Amino acid sequence: RLPKRGFKSANLKFNDEVTLADLEALGAAEVDLLALKQAGLITAIAKNVKVVKTSALTKAVKLTGIGATAAAKVAIEAAGGSLA
Repeated sequence: RLPKRGFKSANLKFNDEVTLADLEALGAAEVDLLALKQAGLITAIAKNVKVVKTSALTKAVKLTGIGATAAAKVAIEAAGGSLA
């Protein structure tokens, strides 16, 4: 008998995450996948990006084509930003 092995999705390499602190340091008013790739915050092959809340956000940021956790969404909207 062979030991059981776990499952690891091949699509995981296309996912990436960004923190609110990274968005704060980026300083851009509008952020999309291309802007994050050019800034070096995500890998070049990333297709799905999610924002994770790790700190507070003071600047208004408009996110296009980027997902966010529930807590990060509240923090972005409280700072005057939006998700599209």
